[in-house]
Amino acid sequence: MRIGIVGPGRLGRSLAILFEAAGQHVQLFGRTAVPSGDVLLLTVPDGQIAEVAAAIPVGPIVLHCSGAKGMDVLRPHPVVGSFHPLMSFPGPEVAVPSVEGVPVAVAGDPAALAAARSLAETLKMVPVEVLGDRRLYHAAAVMAGNFATVLLADAVEVLTAAGVEPQKALEMLTPLALASIANASKGPANALTGPVVRNDVATLEAHRTALREAGLEEHARVYDTLTGRAQKLLRAKRTPPSDQS
Repeated sequence: MRIGIVGPGRLGRSLAILFEAAGQHVQLFGRTAVPSGDVLLLTVPDGQIAEVAAAIPVGPIVLHCSGAKGMDVLRPHPVVGSFHPLMSFPGPEVAVPSVEGVPVAVAGDPAALAAARSLAETLKMVPVEVLGDRRLYHAAAVMAGNFATVLLADAVEVLTAAGVEPQKALEMLTPLALASIANASKGPANALTGPVVRNDVATLEAHRTALREAGLEEHARVYDTLTGRAQKLLRAKRTPPSDQS
């Protein structure tokens, strides 16, 4: 299978490296080039997909790599689909992630779906067909990925406000964040620890007070919201399912 990747950004360049390492024939094209291949992967920003797709001569299978967009954005190509790896790609200059065992959301016309599955299997990824609202799928991906990053950044700022140098704060908090995610992967409710689990209202209130006294109003609002979400998750765990019989 000849693979063309349109869009030499972080994702496009990373996928090119991964496919080449898997022994595939792959070419990377800029937006102004006329791409060729049996399958074309569009790794351009969401707002550019329709324009780029319209400029491609009809013929190959066309897949976009958007998590939120449907298939209509690729018409009038007759065989279209999507290939969205559920992984963060910071760019080859930073790192090319290992994708073995990583889910990739696939969808599309039968031939496009088959091609997307084949591409996934070539990289030893796990293809998953997402049939529901793609906006919700992508929102979930953003929450699990970017929001975890934002929370770590916020925690670093709070620890810095306590007098710890920012780089040292990051080094201190990273093992905790990684362990928490690893534990949550086995069941989020069972991974909860700390004052919410102990119902330590005094400590929770002390945290809120300290955040506001330090001028960290936005962080305090995040703390309040996520404390409420943690309490709800804990209540759901402790509430037995109702008897349906």
